[in-house]
Amino acid sequence: MKEIINDPENIISEVMDGFISAYSYLYEKVPEVNGILLKERRKDKVTLVIGGGSGHEPMFGGFVGEGLADAAACGNIFASPDPNTIYETAKSAHAGKGVLFLYGCYAGDNLNFDMAEEMLQDEGIKTAHIRVWDDCASAPIERIEDRRGIAGDVFMVKIAGAACDAGLSLEEVVQVLENARNNLRSIGIATKPGKIPGLEKPTFELKDNEMEFGMGLHGEPGIQRTQMKPADELVEILYGHITKDMPLISGDNVCILVNGLGSTTIIEMSIVFRKVRQLLESDGIQIHDADINSYCTSLGMGGFSISILKLDSELKKYYNSPCYCPYYAKQQR
Repeated sequence: MKEIINDPENIISEVMDGFISAYSYLYEKVPEVNGILLKERRKDKVTLVIGGGSGHEPMFGGFVGEGLADAAACGNIFASPDPNTIYETAKSAHAGKGVLFLYGCYAGDNLNFDMAEEMLQDEGIKTAHIRVWDDCASAPIERIEDRRGIAGDVFMVKIAGAACDAGLSLEEVVQVLENARNNLRSIGIATKPGKIPGLEKPTFELKDNEMEFGMGLHGEPGIQRTQMKPADELVEILYGHITKDMPLISGDNVCILVNGLGSTTIIEMSIVFRKVRQLLESDGIQIHDADINSYCTSLGMGGFSISILKLDSELKKYYNSPCYCPYYAKQQR
């Protein structure tokens, strides 16, 4: 795979430099660490800090924005940011009402964000965290806390940003997000591997005619490897997994995200959404909002995921709030 890079050792620092300078009207860098700050941050509200490994762009740094996250702590490729990066980023962004950390449920992130929380608490800063575990292929329902966070991060950041901006207390924001997490499921397929810059081998191997259900964003094993199938058949299988895990009933309102993993085209994702819509309509489920884009990627991986967020009146209120960043925006509804 051809790569438009310089020295692989300098990738993250050069990415940060290019990204922040391109959007300098919106962002500034946290001194000495790979953290991104929203320049115009509201005071006297809960501060939302997101983060994780690089390689999933535009997640996480690209979801710092108005009505979204106040800051993002960015690690190396597929590696959690270290505790000091998280600590310095959160401390720089803190607006006086505590810090909420939102991140995908991975061992390294869990450990490092916990350590950063302890460092902040030692300085008298109130903290809480929400781990996103929307990938219903990565563990059974009875071990839901072991599931990975994937593209459902998009919905969680959207709702978290709105809840923080609404002036809720830290405890109230946590309650809103626990409700959102309970009503969120995702699952995806991989059709070809991604590649970490500077390494010769891809992140995993698939034959040209193979695909894998439920594979993780870093190449973690999925639940079944099969021959390629038509798009409609793929969607039916994925939809079945989601609705078995989180039953939907006629009259439910949902938000849908068809997320590309890095090299999947809008054409392919649109065909996928077409079938998702048909299945939902046949079940009497109402689509409140839908999105087709590549928000949570894996360095050129082929494939897509489907995320479904089931709304109630509370979640709908926060989802309908406006937000803006260079990669994701919603108008007031």
